[in-house]
Amino acid sequence: MKKRKIPMRKCVGCQEMMPKKSLLRVVITPDDETHIDTTGKKSGRGSYVCYDEECLNKAMKNKGLEKSLKAKINKEMYETIDYSIKRYNLLNKGNNEI
Repeated sequence: MKKRKIPMRKCVGCQEMMPKKSLLRVVITPDDETHIDTTGKKSGRGSYVCYDEECLNKAMKNKGLEKSLKAKINKEMYETIDYSIKRYNLLNKGNNEI
């Protein structure tokens, strides 16, 4: 049986290629609204960041999200992304320790 290709994406914070499913997608819709895309299927321009607060801080510092989305990201959206990362890490903390 043939192996399926795993879609890879680059984190805008650390610049590392990772499987798409292990990254948080931020999307800007054609209506210029910024959202967190949990399904990975929302229409619009998307950008990816690791579920790591350091990567988000790097992305904020070098404006990686803004460059890849070609739009300004307001402070509230960064706070929402930060909350999502913290929540993900809190919920999945026990799953990584084996």
